[in-house]
Amino acid sequence: MTVKYADVQQKMKTRGECRVGLGFDSHRFSHDRRLILCGVEIPDTPGLAGHSDADLALHAVIDALLGALALPDIGELFPPTDPKWKDASSRLLLQSALQFARERFPHLELQNVDLTLITEAPRIAPLKEAMIRSLSEMLDLPADRISVKGKTNEGMGWIGTKEGMAALCVLSARI
Repeated sequence: MTVKYADVQQKMKTRGECRVGLGFDSHRFSHDRRLILCGVEIPDTPGLAGHSDADLALHAVIDALLGALALPDIGELFPPTDPKWKDASSRLLLQSALQFARERFPHLELQNVDLTLITEAPRIAPLKEAMIRSLSEMLDLPADRISVKGKTNEGMGWIGTKEGMAALCVLSARI
């Protein structure tokens, strides 16, 4: 059975329907870049390698948003092969993704965001409030509907050996 994108979009336009999306991203550390998480620059820490500014937290939020709406993922909207997005701010990517989503779902209302950053360093707890404020501003969502938390990988795997970090995000929205 072949499902056409237009058919899926038509079925999803039921106003008031609640949707949930899951986003994931991971990047290697790079000493040549600055670290940006949730649009907040983190001093004295290696940055992340990537085509844009590599803000993996925002990338996970974007994919959670797009996933909740069954829209193309971040790699389709902002392909790493497109020079337009080279070193682009992930704030701009999020803004563009929100605009793309609202053009298709004019009554879109974000409900909550739950973001987990998985890293041995930096420690996320001292940065949490700034990240929540930043997300609240970008998403036009009250801070009490946003959760940011940090988890380690207990020294296991590539995250545990401090080669990089990962992010998971769950987002709910009403269309």
